[in-house]
Formats: sequence, structure tokens, C-alpha cells
Amino acid sequence: MSINYVEKSYDVVVVGGGLSGMCAAIAAARHGANTCIIQNRSVYGGNASSEVRMHIVGASSHTAKSDLAETGILLEMLMENKRRNPYASFPVFDSILWEFIHFQENLTPYLNTNMDDAVVEDGKITAVICHQNTTETEFKIFGKIFVDATGHGTLGTIAGCESRWGSEGKDAHGEPNAPDMANDDTQGNTIMFSAIDRGEPVKFIKPKWAYTFSEEDLKYRGHSNSIGSHADGGELVEFEEGSGRLPAFFNVDSGYWWIEVGGDWDDIIRQGEELRDELVKCVYGVWDHLKNQGDHGVDTLDLDWVGMVPGYRESRRLVGDYLLTEMDVRENRIFDDAVAYGGWQMDQHVRRGIWDFDKVPSRILNFPGCYTIPYRCFYSNQVSNLMMAGRDISTTKMAFGSTRVMGTCAIGGQAVGTAAAIAIAKGCTPAEVGNHIDELQQTLLKDDCYIPGFANHDPADLCRGAKVTAASFKEGCEPENVINGVARRVGKNENAWESVGLENAVLTLALAEASEVKQIRVTFDPNLTKEIMPSMTRNVRERQVKGMPHELVKDYKVEALLGGEVVWSKDIAENYQRLNIHDLETAVKCDTIRITALSTHGIDSARIYEVRAY
Repeated sequence: MSINYVEKSYDVVVVGGGLSGMCAAIAAARHGANTCIIQNRSVYGGNASSEVRMHIVGASSHTAKSDLAETGILLEMLMENKRRNPYASFPVFDSILWEFIHFQENLTPYLNTNMDDAVVEDGKITAVICHQNTTETEFKIFGKIFVDATGHGTLGTIAGCESRWGSEGKDAHGEPNAPDMANDDTQGNTIMFSAIDRGEPVKFIKPKWAYTFSEEDLKYRGHSNSIGSHADGGELVEFEEGSGRLPAFFNVDSGYWWIEVGGDWDDIIRQGEELRDELVKCVYGVWDHLKNQGDHGVDTLDLDWVGMVPGYRESRRLVGDYLLTEMDVRENRIFDDAVAYGGWQMDQHVRRGIWDFDKVPSRILNFPGCYTIPYRCFYSNQVSNLMMAGRDISTTKMAFGSTRVMGTCAIGGQAVGTAAAIAIAKGCTPAEVGNHIDELQQTLLKDDCYIPGFANHDPADLCRGAKVTAASFKEGCEPENVINGVARRVGKNENAWESVGLENAVLTLALAEASEVKQIRVTFDPNLTKEIMPSMTRNVRERQVKGMPHELVKDYKVEALLGGEVVWSKDIAENYQRLNIHDLETAVKCDTIRITALSTHGIDSARIYEVRAY
């Protein structure tokens, strides 16, 4: 029993403050639901936070697949970080993530708060019992919709949901790359490290408790400064952007994902503390190998940071109304109820991690393109008001190898939060939101999420019937592209208007009829082929553009006109976001919307993907 006891009530309760939980909570709050987020640590971001410092990957597979980067709330956060945190400091990134939660209207944060138990009545969760370490307070938090973004499926397990652990057998779902027989193996945990160049030789004294690794032990684990790509079977080949092959980055100063332990242990959750201790011994043993066994070019490097919080890859997966499978992923399935997508290769890690010396650490199962994730994977089929966001959604182990990465989890989280808000507004269950799937999909598209195979057909969008012209345009980038419903490059289709130079960068949309306009949305091009994520890995950072994406429009003017006269206008300077939402203080009647691009962050033309008006 804590010293203090408080009861609170919300529409939507999100348990877990990684990127998926953050995006779920922000989306629900933005769409009018009174929301709270419960995070058991002192920072948000999960594996992307300063506690773990793993870079955020997703469908683009480190640019191996062009134009598949995630947008929506995740991109908002990354663009804000790109603007304010040019050297990608993870503690600064922590503050930006905190800011997105702390200052979001309708959203109450609970940091340093552990969810201990759940109250379940008649197949519904009515409340969760939590304690906040910093304030010695026990909370009983009531809710209408609950979101399990714990990673472990902890809330769902407490509530009595069915879960999956380990791998299904090959025949269970017709998955050709699954093991012949089901097993309980999981992908293991990893602790990251970083080093700094002191400019003079630095001695490293190995702790007596650290393990010893030989060059033979690490022969299949790249630990030099290089960049390559894992081919099927683990062979390293040259990497090219857009090649479809996943790059592998090796920097001696920025940690190794292959320092992995726990996949073959009995219970990767229950044994978490032991696993952390084992990983610390491995990290210091690897560093000893780099410093004291052979010439690895690290004489002047000093160990600067070692994470004491392991990054989890896998534990429980909760069961929804659909189980995403290997074939769904490999065949690029487009589901009628798709709300998110993925493209990361299905990587299957060796069961003993670093101790499997005779094996490459991961088997990369490449596939072209991307797949969609149906809404039915995101809510429980047993607890009527429980949704899932993150790596605990309803998939097989094979499909999980792709869906587990943070970019994919984040956009799935935004879909979940949006669906939760719709459920609250309509007074229905998460499953019943499936009866309103078009509304959910169109809302996600409006909020700059991408759903492959789906386009904007929002009847409320006044620009859908507009006649679009421009002072100039490049072939293939005609002005009418901004209302074609697809707000990114797809294959050879640019789906954007691009001006010829900046002297004639004027786009005009003549509405079908004069209408009251309250809001104008403009979506620019931040180059979704290039990465902008924070990363400790030098090779990843060096591949990124310095400053803001060069293609992004920087300064521009938005005007509303009636009968040729300007009735509203706004000048925007130093833009740094892809989606810009302009709310008019008072609705104005207009028949034309005009956008004039004045400058970009680098290129000599303006690119716009979409214009909407409401």
C-alpha cells in the first residue's frame, strides 16, 4: 500500500510509453478523447530513448526500400528533433518526446508509474492499479478503452487474454520459413554502448567479471568500421540505396545489436535482471576484445556510455481477430481493413545470440515492397475494450520478425489511438470500429499516415473537386497531383507537383464553388527516401543530410481568395514539417486557394504532395 491513494478516470488509458504508446495516446487525445499514458520509466521512447539508444527503423529498411518511411505523428517528432537537435543527442531527443506528451491537450502523463494489476468485470477492463515511485502514490485509473503498449502484452495477460510465445511450426499457418516444430525461443535482449575519441591513447582495464571473446568467436559478427548488406544466408554484399537489401552497419564506437542474449532462456521477462547482468559482462568483454586483443584501430577510443536498460525484441504476442502471417508479409497483402503497413525484412535471430559463435547472428528474409496490417490485429478477441499497440500485436513469429521494429509499431500505435477515439465518440467497442473502417482509414490519411492501396476520398475535403493549375511544373509532377489522393511517391508515380525553379512556384486550386473554409492543410516533400532518425551509429549519421531535408519547402504563403480578391492570407517562415495545418480564426468564404513557395531548405524547386481544405 502506498502512502497516497488517488482515483482517476479517462476515456482512453494507454499503458506503455514507447513510440507505439506515445503515438496511440497523442492520436486519441488529438481526436477528442480524454486520455492518459502510463509509463514505468522516467523517459518516453522505449528502445529509442536515452536509456537504450536504438535507432528507429521501419519499412524503408535503412533506405533499402525507397519512399516507404513512416509519416504521421512519428515523422512530426523526428522533424522536430531534426530541427532542434542537429547532433542527435539522445537526452535532447528525450526532452522532445516528453514535450509531445506533456503539452498535448486532453492527455495526462504518468511517468515513473508501474501498472501492477487490472480490474476485469464481464470481459472488460474497468480499471488498472498503478503505483508511482516518485510520489509514493497508488492510482486506480478507470477507463473506457485500454491500450496495451507494454511490449510484453502485460496488461492483456493480467486481464486473461490469450497470448503467443515463441514460434509456430511450419504447418500451423503454412509458413515455409517457420521451424518444422513449434518452440519457445524468442529473439534476445541487447545492451548498447558508445565510445568517444580522446585524441590520445586510452588504456582499458578489463573487469575481472567480464567475458573473454576471441577473434574466432566473433568471426561472423562484424566489429570493424564498415558498411555492407546481409544477403540471404548472411553473406555480406555491397549495399546500394533502393536495392531492397538491408544494410548492416559496423562502427566500433557505437554499439552492436548482435550483443544479444536470452533467446534460449526459459522466460525472457521473468529473467530480465539476470539477462541484464549477463549482457553487461558481454559488452565489457567485447570492448576488451576491441581494445586489448589485436589491432582494431581503437587505441584512442574510450568507453563513454553503457546502457543499463536492455532493449527487448520479443516476448508475448496477444491474439486479435486476425493473425498476420509470413505469407501476408511476403506477398504484400493489401487488406480491406488495412490501417498500417510494414516493410522491414523478416529477420530471424539465432537462439543463443552472441553465444552461437558458429552462426551468423541473424537470418535475413528479404522480400520486395511492403504489406499492410489489418485493423483486426490491433484489438483483443477476448477482452472487449482492450487494444494492442507495438510489438505485442496479433502476428505469428515469422511476421513478427518484420512488424516488431519501432517505425512500424509507431504508425500502428497512431492507428490504434485514432480507432480508440472513434470508439469513444460512437460508444462502441474497438471491434465494432471495424464497421466504420472507411472513416478510420480516411482519418489516418488526413493525419498524414500512409496506407498502401488506399487514397483520400474524404467527401468533406473541398479540394477534391478543385481545378488545379500552376505557374510552372515539371513533366510527371503536374499540379493536379496534389488532389489525386496519394501523398507520396509510389513506384514511378511522383504524386507531387514540382515547380520549375522558385520564381514561378505558385499553385492555385479553384474550388468547385465558393465555400466556407475553416482549415487548409498542405503536405510538402521531406524526401521519404532519406533517414532522419537519431542514431549512435556513425555510418548511419554520416548518410543523413545535414540540417533539414533539402526538398522541404522553407518559406511560403497561403491565401484564400474570393472573386480574385484575397480574403485571408498567412506567411510562413522557417517551415520544418511535412504536414502543415492552418486553422483560420474565423471561417472565410472563398472560391480559390493559392500557395506560393518562396524558398526551400536546399533545392531550387518547390514540391507539394497534397492540399486539402475544410
